[in-house]
Amino acid sequence: MTVQHHDVENPEVLLTPSEVAQMFRVNPKTVTRWARAGKLSAIRTLGGHRRFRASEIKRCLDELSGEEPRR
Repeated sequence: MTVQHHDVENPEVLLTPSEVAQMFRVNPKTVTRWARAGKLSAIRTLGGHRRFRASEIKRCLDELSGEEPRR
């Protein structure tokens, strides 16, 4: 599943580790390690899977690219 641009703009959208990995161009295991290390906050589903808030991921990407956060 690919992330649509308008999905990332919606702060209530939850992303899978694979979707976040595509955005950062890293391996999904790296995203999981970042979550375990506290670099990204994750929400756990009832099945124990991690999900990430699109708004937080967007903010992190903006910080890495040196852009001012959009409000």
